[in-house]
Amino acid sequence: MLEKLTIKNIALIDSVQIDFTSGLNILSGETGAGKSVIIESLNFVLGAKADKTLIRSGESECFVKAEFNVSENQTIDEVFDEADIEKEDVLIITRKFSTDGKSSIKVNGNTVTLSMLKKFTASLVDVHGQSEHFHLLKVANQLNLIDKFGGDEIDHCKREIKADFSEYKSIKEQLNKLGGDEGQRQIRLDVIKYQINEIESCDLKDGEEEELLEIRDKLKFQEKIISALSSLKSAISDEGGASDVLSNASRVILSISDLGKEYSELSERLDSAYSEISDIADSANSLLEEFEYSEYNPDQIEDRLSLIKNIKKKYGSDFNQIQEFLASIKEEQNRLENFDDLAKSLNDKKQELENVLYKKYTILSNARRKYSKEFSQNVLEELHELGMSKAKFEIVISDSPSISECAFDSANGFDNLEFFFSANLGEPLKPLSAVISGGEMSRFMLSIKAQTAKYNDISTFIFDEIDAGISGMIAKVVAEKFARISKDTQIIAITHLPQISAMADNNLLIVKTENESKTVTTVKRLSSEEKIDEITRLIGGEKQSESARVHSKELIDTAEKFKKSI
Repeated sequence: MLEKLTIKNIALIDSVQIDFTSGLNILSGETGAGKSVIIESLNFVLGAKADKTLIRSGESECFVKAEFNVSENQTIDEVFDEADIEKEDVLIITRKFSTDGKSSIKVNGNTVTLSMLKKFTASLVDVHGQSEHFHLLKVANQLNLIDKFGGDEIDHCKREIKADFSEYKSIKEQLNKLGGDEGQRQIRLDVIKYQINEIESCDLKDGEEEELLEIRDKLKFQEKIISALSSLKSAISDEGGASDVLSNASRVILSISDLGKEYSELSERLDSAYSEISDIADSANSLLEEFEYSEYNPDQIEDRLSLIKNIKKKYGSDFNQIQEFLASIKEEQNRLENFDDLAKSLNDKKQELENVLYKKYTILSNARRKYSKEFSQNVLEELHELGMSKAKFEIVISDSPSISECAFDSANGFDNLEFFFSANLGEPLKPLSAVISGGEMSRFMLSIKAQTAKYNDISTFIFDEIDAGISGMIAKVVAEKFARISKDTQIIAITHLPQISAMADNNLLIVKTENESKTVTTVKRLSSEEKIDEITRLIGGEKQSESARVHSKELIDTAEKFKKSI
């Protein structure tokens, strides 16, 4: 719901902050005080077209901030995800507009586009009289409203259709993957067979490229390696080399090893060194023999590495990716070669699911028609209570297609549904989007909301012209409907009627004053006593008139009793 609205430099408003509550918020005030400016400011922050005439005379820019509690609004979660903004319980929208045409829009401190702003606000507020934020002008929302009105019956139908439609989509995707016509499939098969042969004939082994690169480096420095190993072998094994020296030293120390423990330890260490140096010589000799009897040819290695590089370039950056690609094209080869059998099986399943879906679409459509009739009758009764006895309301649902005409492209059935409305005798029914906004439209929407408030996605309804053409008993009916709706959904309404003002949970007075050659509009939250004063004014009585004040108190008492009874 809308918790707070801050307005700066718009029309007659210098700076004002309005705190709203849950329930019914009523704005009242003298004609010309600036009530419409509040609605204009709200429309501006919700995404309406900006106009330089909004900006207060003498100022360079205007600013509006709206703070919404969205902790229980699940519909808006998707918009947060789309905008890549982390959802918080409070949604803060700020919008600036300057005389040079520059604009700034932020959601929770993040700059967003106007189109993204509208996606946020579309699920927050309905402003009656302003089609730009009129949730139910969208035909898709009208269908959704009837589905919700249908409750468990329609919900059950839609859940069953959703499961079958998901399987149906999967079947269609599998059919698309089988390929195009016979010629296209054959061309694709030829390509796949070539790729399979090229990969398999290469007979690539895991780790082979790394091993070949290591061997290539060894062969590249073959002469240097052989020279070093040969020199090492000679230094150890040739006459007078390290092996002879250690052998002689070992014999010398052995002759005194029994004369003391320390001499014995030296003898053992020399024996160990002699064994180690002899082993090094053997290892050097083995490595030399590897080069002497090597089966690798440098040219062959280069050719093999070049082949592996080409395979990697075409089919994957490493052994595992190449094997995955090979497995996938073999699977595709199998599908293409067995196209007829697979296609028949999938088409049979597709036809079976179309028959099932069509039956369930029809059941859903029949339920919608039943609930549409009930809903439209209920709304008409509401309209009659609101003094619109000549109003007409119909929900037009398109003719059901035959199974051969059905597109099977939605989990929401085949229905196209639209609300048609006429306010007065002799006026033809028109689509809701074509009806001129005004008091009649507001009362129509009030009738709709009276039927749908408990399951509506919108958290705030704003009624700007609800007073037009009503008074007396009808005003009382409007007030009572407001009270019922506002138990579940916040309402913000401008009124001149004492009956509606008396029903408010939060009374806000719009006041225009002149100060230092400037006219300023302010907003004041009324106390209980001030509420009586305002209702007395709306009745047309003087503040000092005791009878008028008694009447005002009676209206408030009656309203409070009614609210407690619902």
